Amino acid sequence: MKLVCSQTELSASLQLVSRAVASRPTHPVLANVLLTADAGTGRLSLTGFDLSLGIQTSLPASVEASGAITLPARLFGEIVSRLSAEGPITIQSPDGGEQVDLISLSGNYQMRGMPAEDFPDLPLVQSGQPIRLDADALVKGLRATLFASSGDEAKQLLTGVHLRLDAGALECAATDGHRLAVLKLAHGEAPAETSDDAADQADGDPFAVTVPARSLRELERLLSSRQSEEPLSLFCERGQVVFLWSDQVLTSRSLDGTYPNYPQLIPDSFVRSISSDRRALIAALERVAVLADQHNNVVKLTADPASGTLQVQADAQDVGRGSESVPAVIEGESLQIAFNVRYLLDGLKAMASEQVVLHCNAPTTPAVLRPGDASGFTYLVMPVQIRG
Repeated sequence: MKLVCSQTELSASLQLVSRAVASRPTHPVLANVLLTADAGTGRLSLTGFDLSLGIQTSLPASVEASGAITLPARLFGEIVSRLSAEGPITIQSPDGGEQVDLISLSGNYQMRGMPAEDFPDLPLVQSGQPIRLDADALVKGLRATLFASSGDEAKQLLTGVHLRLDAGALECAATDGHRLAVLKLAHGEAPAETSDDAADQADGDPFAVTVPARSLRELERLLSSRQSEEPLSLFCERGQVVFLWSDQVLTSRSLDGTYPNYPQLIPDSFVRSISSDRRALIAALERVAVLADQHNNVVKLTADPASGTLQVQADAQDVGRGSESVPAVIEGESLQIAFNVRYLLDGLKAMASEQVVLHCNAPTTPAVLRPGDASGFTYLVMPVQIRG
């Protein structure tokens, strides 16, 4: 194998695929990244795979001799990132050998690798017709929901984001049991340039899959890293999902089981609504959160229709208390309700609208935050019971 490529492009690609390299590998080769040079296409392919998440990307290279080898991901990445960006990097390895030479303007390095044959194959499920999704729409959906997924591995299914495609509309949902974030993208925002099979699926039973949040965070990072008008292709089969986009591939296992019927958790109607400026509410909550963090993260919201204010309070026993008032338009009777301040802030920061509306019925029933621009985002959060 012998090739010449850009230091900048190689370093960026290594950072990307290294996120799928096992931190505690069950086999030594899983700590490596796979390099595959192809003289026919003039590209160098890089692959990281921890048996659950796989990321593959490629970059242009002047390939004199095709070949493949694996190198320790961390060491290789650190060396390449420190090499001079002013000139190209030459990578060469004798046929059948395990030593790789890196040659740059600043110096020469030798690394010992492992045979490419030892590296596990990516489960590239590409049978049948793909479901095509708009990459920008998917990024929007992931940013609005990933934060609400559970970090508790005991809640297997809730550690993922539920992706649902129904008649061309994409819906992303995530819940950890305490809050629920749902973003439904209209047909125009989420063009399902679907194949005939996918269209048939969308016309009948909706297509749905739950993918681990860790995998989707990497997908969101990958899709955000470069601009492309190309749609993303999604394949799903036998517990495996594959996302193909531009020259990049991300593979992940899917999560087994029936995702909670979250639409039934959202109340059909509300007797109270509180509308306020989103940034002003975030600022008030963040200031009061300094005290709330000292005692269970609980903040009390008191809505007073007569004064047109929403009072935000925190009471940290034996430490202190704080209170802020935010102008609000309040419909319905006065109300005092308490929440985990971190849950409220997460939901507010996932929105982009100037105004936000808090819908609620009673201090003990689910409340729903929605942006004032009716953008299809719903954030349900369970209140905290106030004692005394």
